[in-house]
Amino acid sequence: MRLYVLRHGKAVSRADWTADDGERPLTPAGEAAVRLEARTLRDMGLTVELIVTSPLARARRTAELVADELGMRGRLHVDQRLAHGFDVRRLAELTAEHTPAAAMMIVGHEPDLSVVVADLIGGGALVMKKGGLARVDLDAPRPGGGELVWLLTPPLLGSG
Repeated sequence: MRLYVLRHGKAVSRADWTADDGERPLTPAGEAAVRLEARTLRDMGLTVELIVTSPLARARRTAELVADELGMRGRLHVDQRLAHGFDVRRLAELTAEHTPAAAMMIVGHEPDLSVVVADLIGGGALVMKKGGLARVDLDAPRPGGGELVWLLTPPLLGSG
């Protein structure tokens, strides 16, 4: 399976947001950057069979923008497991539910995404920047069960 791991775009800062953190939106600049990145993904010919996103507003909106650009709105799923606390065990549950998908994108949050990617590739340290995208080819959704093919920062995706 090709697993694409996308961190949500730039959101309103916690210091400036007084409502429920789950409803904290992308900033206007963050939304514009995600739109640019989504066009880059389309131009790259990136194809996925489904997109699964955290229900938190900033991740959900990021996923919607990407899904719209890739013509995947009908294949977008919201899953509570991608909210805070996402780990390899939860990834294994997701992939089992969506077998036989050959390519899946997940959209979520830090520090969970960096930890999951590092676990999948057998360790190491990496940081998923806001709007960053990793591709991990999985033999199995377990620690050491994947290979990091690439990690793209927002500037490489056309928005940095």
